[in-house]
Amino acid sequence: MACGNKLVSPKLQDGQDTTLEDLEKSKEPLLDYLANAGCLRPMRSQRNRDLLVHDIVMFQVIHRVQGPFQRFCEGLKTLGVLDKMRRHPDSFRPLFCYEPHMLTADQVDDLFNIHLSPEGSNRRAAEEMVVTFWRDYLQDAEEGPSKLQKILAFGTGATAVPPIGFSPAPSIEFIHRGDDDFSSTPIFPLANTCVNCIRLPLHVSYQLFKEKFDFALGN
Repeated sequence: MACGNKLVSPKLQDGQDTTLEDLEKSKEPLLDYLANAGCLRPMRSQRNRDLLVHDIVMFQVIHRVQGPFQRFCEGLKTLGVLDKMRRHPDSFRPLFCYEPHMLTADQVDDLFNIHLSPEGSNRRAAEEMVVTFWRDYLQDAEEGPSKLQKILAFGTGATAVPPIGFSPAPSIEFIHRGDDDFSSTPIFPLANTCVNCIRLPLHVSYQLFKEKFDFALGN
């Protein structure tokens, strides 16, 4: 059992000591820690050993963090946050207690805002075709155990959606010939995790789109 920078003797923890002398020897390396924790007690019986272990656990898990926890609660009282938490614990639980959730293709698709060119333009027609490739790729990614997480990390740097969401919101943009001084259209998707953006090249077949995106994720 860890106690700050100390370690409770395995004998003391597992009850292997058979005599009072053994119990006292088990305490010796921890005397300073026990004194600071207020856990010093004489070893007059095996029951004293169990009480000592209980005192150490109470200090390490509860009393040691009680001061910071109380200050945390005082801070939450600002603007009535603590009161709202007590009234609506289920609403606040996702913000304070992490629960892993498997991503779905629809969730990832909903996360990313797709920035399309004006309707009727030649660019818009090419972009809409790639949007179908993007959504098909997400559906295919559901078959793998972690591919959707890799796609999310590629665009945002995070493998899970933060409780308060992303800022800025993730987005999809498209790479056209002539953009950013490209003399020809790049064949691989690009990502900027600083702004949570994935830029997709304008491929004309899903197989090519999938092949190049797979390569980008792997590198």
